[in-house]
Amino acid sequence: MSIRSICAWATTAFALLATALPAAAQFQRPDDAVKYRKAAFTVMATHFGRIGAMANGRVPFDGAAAAANADIVVAMSRLPYAGFVEGTGGTDKGAPRANVWSERAKFDASAKEMQDAVAKLAAAARTNNLDQLKAAFGPAAGTCKSCHDDFRVP
Repeated sequence: MSIRSICAWATTAFALLATALPAAAQFQRPDDAVKYRKAAFTVMATHFGRIGAMANGRVPFDGAAAAANADIVVAMSRLPYAGFVEGTGGTDKGAPRANVWSERAKFDASAKEMQDAVAKLAAAARTNNLDQLKAAFGPAAGTCKSCHDDFRVP
């Protein structure tokens, strides 16, 4: 076995081990998980809002900017869910409700639905066609609202 193949094997093994760690192990304290998910959602919302401003006619349509923002939304849509660690809910406005954990399968399905919708939004943004962007924006925004309605303290 060559040194190159040993290094490749070791790198692959490390990557698999790192992704197999439970989400709770990623955070030293519950507060770290909360900060992480809030930061991910903030970045995602900022870029989603930029697309929404174009889709709603508040700013001029720029296909390249829409596509770039949509790509960021897609990437960020995968991140916050590791921060939903048991015991990090609350009663404050915007905090996750307790049903995030008691209905975890439904919560995870909502996350997947949003991820699929923002992937479609990104595909629409890459067409450089405002009408296609508008058509994909509404359903993507609806998935966000649905999850907020079901799992977030108003």
